[in-house]
Order: sequence, then structure tokens, then C-alpha cells
Amino acid sequence: MYSKAETAKIRKDFWTAFGLYMKPVPNAEGYRTNWQNYKTGIKDIYFRMKAERGYASIGVEITHNDTELQQLYFEQFEEFKKILESELGEDWVWEMHVQDETGKIISRIQKILPKVNIMQKEDWPQIISFLKPRIIGLDAFWCNMKPAFEEL
Repeated sequence: MYSKAETAKIRKDFWTAFGLYMKPVPNAEGYRTNWQNYKTGIKDIYFRMKAERGYASIGVEITHNDTELQQLYFEQFEEFKKILESELGEDWVWEMHVQDETGKIISRIQKILPKVNIMQKEDWPQIISFLKPRIIGLDAFWCNMKPAFEEL
């Protein structure tokens, strides 16, 4: 069992390691980016990466408080589903109006890697290898499709 401080340090160490690993990778436009804290530039649309005890995940979260606007954004992503999945090279799980860990209603598109644990350093390469190509794919998609979301 880990103390809160130990858990926080291990999480911080993981995300620092991920950031250092991704630092030399430019975004789709050729610029340096902060991959672990990716900014979409659109309010209430986030690219989230999680590494927990038992799984890692990456996804798009739409968190607008107005569920009708949230649905509009989600449907816009659905319009571009083939382009997104082409960039990612795989199918993801699409969920409209689900509760997140805090009970807030969100919509999300995500991929989960089960049976990994951020607390076990030997799982870090597998988690990083899972997250890296997917955040790069999301960035490539977003580089081309962001203008369609700016108009909403």
C-alpha cells in the first residue's frame, strides 16, 4: 500500500517521464507541444490521458454543462468518425451523456488499455506505447478538423 505522498510522487514521475519521452515529437503542424496537457483550443473539449491502477485510457471528453450543446459537439465528432478512426487506425468507444468519476454528465470517445498499473514501473513502457500513437493521431485529426468545431 502506498501513502498519498508516494502515490502522488509516482504519478508525477510517470507524467514527467511521458513528457520527456514525447518532448522531441512535434505536433502535426511541426511545432513543439505539451502532449501530457494537450490544449484543444475549444472550451469544453479536452483530450484526456489517464494512467490509473488497473488501466490506462485516452479520449476526447466533451464537458459542456448544456447537454444539448454537448450533444451537438458529439454529433460533430460523429460526422468525422471515419476520418478520426483513419488517423487512429482503430475503433474507439463512443459514449454520449455518461457520468464521469465525479458524477458530471459528459460525452466521450475513448480507448482503454486494461490490466496496467501506473504504480508498477514495469508497466510504464506499455502505457507510454499505448498513449503515444493515439495522442499523435488525435493531434493529426484535430489539426484538420478543429475549424469545424470553432464554428459551433
